[in-house]
Amino acid sequence: MSEPSVLPGCEPFAFEGGTVGILMIHGFTGSPASMLPMGEWFAEQDLSVVGVRLPGHGTSVEDLRRREWTEWFEEVIAATSAMRGRCRTVVVLAQSMGAALAVHLAATRPSDVDGLVLCSPYVFDVRLLAIPVGRIFVRQVRGVGNDIARPGQDEKAYEVMPVEGISTMFRLLQFARAELPRVRTPALVFQPGQDHTVPRSNPRKVFEALGSERKELIACTRSFHVITLDHDADMVRERVRAFALDLDSRAHG
Repeated sequence: MSEPSVLPGCEPFAFEGGTVGILMIHGFTGSPASMLPMGEWFAEQDLSVVGVRLPGHGTSVEDLRRREWTEWFEEVIAATSAMRGRCRTVVVLAQSMGAALAVHLAATRPSDVDGLVLCSPYVFDVRLLAIPVGRIFVRQVRGVGNDIARPGQDEKAYEVMPVEGISTMFRLLQFARAELPRVRTPALVFQPGQDHTVPRSNPRKVFEALGSERKELIACTRSFHVITLDHDADMVRERVRAFALDLDSRAHG
């Protein structure tokens, strides 16, 4: 089967910079568009940046319908390995479901990642327990993209979510939940002031379950779910840059 075309504005991106790298992972049904403005700013600060496009995203709902979460993880591994080849410090910045992929990466391949940044992490959701039954009766549900307080922003998410995609995401979240205590990677967790997409308890639950000795929960009081495009994005990017440079300084002097 031929690969579907990527929709305009949903392309992955990469910027060559210094020896500190930021790998950016978008959320479920979203696209690299949710990461691009922040990624461009990191690049202006001489950081190396990669924004991955998870398979089945930024193309079509039918494409997402036939994907497995393991394909998303393979894309993350490939991007991380490539960045590790040219950067001595790698920080993974993930939004929403992307945080589950980042947690799985840190738990299973700890040498690949030096720092985690989890924006509105999505790992806990009892609603998904109904998916095995629901998929018998429903093929797709209304989308939840663009939960953003700041006007004029667009993460270019799908307007509907295929139940098959939700089902494979549920399996990923199960792995990530179990793995949180195994993670030892330094971490920043950003919590939105309001979230109309996932259960609002997620950031604190993720923060408390992380096994990292160095971790911080940071409030983004003016933002909704898509923090990377919202009112607190400037604060977030400054904190991430400082975090990444501090990790690099501690490790390499």
